[in-house]
Formats: sequence, structure tokens, C-alpha cells
Amino acid sequence: MIPERGGIYLANLIPSRGTEPGKTRPCVVIQNELLNESGHPSTVILPVTSNLLDDAAPLRFSLTARDKLGKNSQVLVDQPRTIDNTRLSSGLLATLTGIELAQLEEFLKIVLGFE
Repeated sequence: MIPERGGIYLANLIPSRGTEPGKTRPCVVIQNELLNESGHPSTVILPVTSNLLDDAAPLRFSLTARDKLGKNSQVLVDQPRTIDNTRLSSGLLATLTGIELAQLEEFLKIVLGFE
């Protein structure tokens, strides 16, 4: 499976440490398509949670349920992680729209201090 930027996939995030999100959960691929298409063995992701918080921007980015993403969810923008591709355990659950991906990138820039 070749992950795609803006795609949401299930990933096994066990083990986790401290405040890191764990268990098998949806994750958004944020890695550059150049690395994805080259068969790079790891992928940069942002975990997704269905435990919703109000007014959590830019730390969280809200998604509505769609396709195989069965619940309204939030992307944990402050928890970027690089995982081995063997941790990806499903096909594509859903895909962010171009507008959503651009907004998520803006949140990520703020969190990482790239503004």
C-alpha cells in the first residue's frame, strides 16, 4: 500500500509513551507525495481522535464523518509522528479535501512555529 497525502488510514500506535496517543486509530498522512510515491519506508502522520473538544484550534482540526471514517473527529495537530509503514493497517478510510488539507497545513505551521 502506498499512503497518500491527506489520506486517513488506520495505524497501530502501540506502544505509546506519556501523552502520546496510542492504540489503533485513524491517522492523516501529512508526508510529501514525493516520499510516498518513492516507496519511503516510513510515513509522517497526525493521529485522529473521536474525543472532541470545543475551541481547540490550532491544536485540533475538526473533521466530519465520511466514507469509512464513521464518527466526527479531530486531528491532533500537536502530535505529529513518523511511523514505519508496517504500522498502517488498513486501506484508505477517507480523504481530506484540498481546502481541509490547506487549513490543516496552516494549523500545523502555527504549532511548529513555521509562521
